[in-house]
Amino acid sequence: MTTTLKVDGMTCQGCVGNVTSLLEGVIGVQSVKVTLTPGRAVVVHGEQVTPGALVDAVEGAGFDAQVQPA
Repeated sequence: MTTTLKVDGMTCQGCVGNVTSLLEGVIGVQSVKVTLTPGRAVVVHGEQVTPGALVDAVEGAGFDAQVQPA
């Protein structure tokens, strides 16, 4: 499965690295691609991972995240 998140609050490549690490730390995530402009994270994951878990991981670090429609 693939989930795309809109991520607000990233201002530099350090933020991109932080969000990437957070998402890679979610059990069941297979790959992550985060871009600063536009603020987006594309996450490939197993069915056991919910989009809400991905949002929670990002928001727990102080960024705003929303699931983007497919």
